[in-house]
Amino acid sequence: MSVVSQVILQADDELRYPTFGELQAVKEYFQTGEQRTRIVETLSVNEKKIVQEASKQLWRKRPDFIAPGGNAYGDKQRALCLRDYGWYLRLVTYGVLAGDKDPIESIGIVGAREMYNALGVPVPGMAEAIRCLKAASLELLSDEDAAEASPYFDYIVQAMS
Repeated sequence: MSVVSQVILQADDELRYPTFGELQAVKEYFQTGEQRTRIVETLSVNEKKIVQEASKQLWRKRPDFIAPGGNAYGDKQRALCLRDYGWYLRLVTYGVLAGDKDPIESIGIVGAREMYNALGVPVPGMAEAIRCLKAASLELLSDEDAAEASPYFDYIVQAMS
């Protein structure tokens, strides 16, 4: 949920107008809007490139994942991994755009760990995959934009750890 939505809902729940501090938070949200949309556009346009680079990094670090018996062994399993990388990248863009980690939490993290455990996918491997996704993504961003986007990747890694 965006800062704007949070301020409105909280004020409405308490039957009051937004406070000065809440309005300042909304002002800051709007001031960073151009940066947030720039980050989301860069990540969205470069999704395939980012996913390919992240998977290359992961396979170099963990060749056992693509070896016979590994969770990403075979074309079908590897394609599923790449699909998940794209999904997590999209979750990051939702968080960046909202300026909040709530979309990541509500759309994607709840139950992910349990799902991977049930499927026999090593959760630490998924955390490492997100680290590779982060590295591949941040290479395409300016230092300032990378600093803004980085915590959203870290949030997912932490949830997977």
